[in-house]
Amino acid sequence: MKLEKGQIVEIKIEKIVYGGEGLGYYNNEFAMFVPMSVPGDTLKVEIISLKKSYGRALIKEIITPGSDRIKSLNHVTFEDFQGCDFGMLDYNAQLKYKKEMVEDVVRRIGKNSGVLIEETLESPVEKNYRNKVIEPFSFSGNKIITGFFKRKSHDVFQVEDNMLNSILGNKIITELKNLLNENRVTVYDEKKHIGILRHVMVRTNSFNEAMLVLIINDIKVSEKIKSILKKMTDKFEEIKSVYVSLNDRKTNVALGDKNILIYGEKTIKEYIDNIHFNISPASFFQINLEQTRRLYSLAIGMFENIENKRIIDAYAGTGTIGMILSKKAKKVYSIEIVESAVKDGIQTAKENNIENIQFICGDVNKELEKLVEIEKIDSIILDPPRKGVDEKSLIDISKVGIEEIVYISCNPSTFARDIEVLEKEGYRLVRVKPVDMFPQTSHIEVVGRLIKK
Repeated sequence: MKLEKGQIVEIKIEKIVYGGEGLGYYNNEFAMFVPMSVPGDTLKVEIISLKKSYGRALIKEIITPGSDRIKSLNHVTFEDFQGCDFGMLDYNAQLKYKKEMVEDVVRRIGKNSGVLIEETLESPVEKNYRNKVIEPFSFSGNKIITGFFKRKSHDVFQVEDNMLNSILGNKIITELKNLLNENRVTVYDEKKHIGILRHVMVRTNSFNEAMLVLIINDIKVSEKIKSILKKMTDKFEEIKSVYVSLNDRKTNVALGDKNILIYGEKTIKEYIDNIHFNISPASFFQINLEQTRRLYSLAIGMFENIENKRIIDAYAGTGTIGMILSKKAKKVYSIEIVESAVKDGIQTAKENNIENIQFICGDVNKELEKLVEIEKIDSIILDPPRKGVDEKSLIDISKVGIEEIVYISCNPSTFARDIEVLEKEGYRLVRVKPVDMFPQTSHIEVVGRLIKK
């Protein structure tokens, strides 16, 4: 039978593949990828695209649910689960499938069949864990809404009570929308490049304090906007900082280049391992604080005899993990190419009286070569962006004789690719631990340790 787009077929899901979609086979031969599906599901699905050897389909009806699916069978779409592509899974099942996804890429992409993939480190909180959320504005009828973009589109769907955002963050966004609707503020239209409201950002900390950032399409802040934000500070004593971010560019980037403090403090503070960090609108800071503490503890715990070691923190950002490392290590060298991040790190270290860390602004490869000429470097910790580390950098790291590498990755597939390069260059992968930083989603972090053969 020839398959066609729009056709409804019955399929049984066999497994979840890397990226989070379920995989089944129509007539036991034609691969079909189905978002929001669970192994063991028998489904009626609608085909939305076809290639030569596989297709993609959306759930129309759950005939028989898989054992790992949560009880609510009426929820079948990305939007039903507020944009959470693992929201249909029981939490223990989420941990199981995340381990399987890491194992798949380490074996298939990393070409490593021997290393043990440890159990996924569960998050202490499964919902309302995000300390930062950015939601786009849109219109629904005559009403201003915020929410998420629908899958593969720029249409916004409303989320009244975001299951991942902090409880305080949800309350603030709900009240802000009420005031904006009362005052009939216009919403930005990205096609026509008119209208005011672009996004709202709320950042919260573990002391139940908040920073509110309203992102607008304008070159100045009107009195009307100031008045609305003043009402927000009057209603919520938890709001300690209010900014307006001016972004009049034609761009998908949320924050503008100019962030204007309207009320309150410049920053809110957060603590990890008794080190305080200042958080501004543009600061990078991990989203799930409780699990971040566990992630860093795990990574630092992978270093052997850490007290005697000189360690490089590469791709260091503002030096968060380097400063935590410095509490145990002999000396830490924090290398980062973004000058503003380095300045923030230096300021944080100064405020916390941390003296055994040296901040270096520059390219990791060049600075690494200079460092090893004047110091014996024992270990390096890599925490790169999603694209991973380029091959030349990995080869350079291996050439300078560093004995131990701890690698934190937010993208298991690039982690596996990089591990293969390092193993060819004389390292051996000895530990792999998946870490669930983002419950209810298919995203997974991984920490690995390599030693020189």
